[in-house]
Amino acid sequence: MSDVGKTAHDAWVSDVVARYERGLYLYAARLLRSHDRARDVVQETFLKLCAADREKVADHVAEWLFTVCRNRALDILRKDNRMTQLRDEQATMRQSPQLTPPESAEQDEQANQILRLIEALPPNQREVIRLKFQNGFSYQEISRISGHSVSNVGYLIHAGIKSLRTQLFHGQAAEA
Repeated sequence: MSDVGKTAHDAWVSDVVARYERGLYLYAARLLRSHDRARDVVQETFLKLCAADREKVADHVAEWLFTVCRNRALDILRKDNRMTQLRDEQATMRQSPQLTPPESAEQDEQANQILRLIEALPPNQREVIRLKFQNGFSYQEISRISGHSVSNVGYLIHAGIKSLRTQLFHGQAAEA
């Protein structure tokens, strides 16, 4: 690779790292339940990106990164024989200046309740819901990342949301 090509590739990799590092880290941390391991997996993912042919990766870089990250994290989990339920870290929410303190507390409580309910979903539903709503991937992108068919991704998201809705409304009716 010429110096100009290497410089362009390095700039592209730097841009990709800046854009996706945080999302990959959060994804890996949720899969592995370990910040240190997540950092290692993300670093390995970006090292693979450095070695990858840009032309083969550039048009679907987000899917490629999340797939490589997911596969490496699953390899680690298999190696450790730790296929246990995944836990979500507490979400930090910024208080909106328009909300009163009681409104903000209620919103935080509702968000935490939803996160707890998501945690109780089966792992495959939990994963596709996170990829869709926390990372903004399309069904097709989720399919390529997770290995599920596009129709299965749609079913898993639908079933997960239906379960969440039932639990939310059932829980609210029980509290009333």
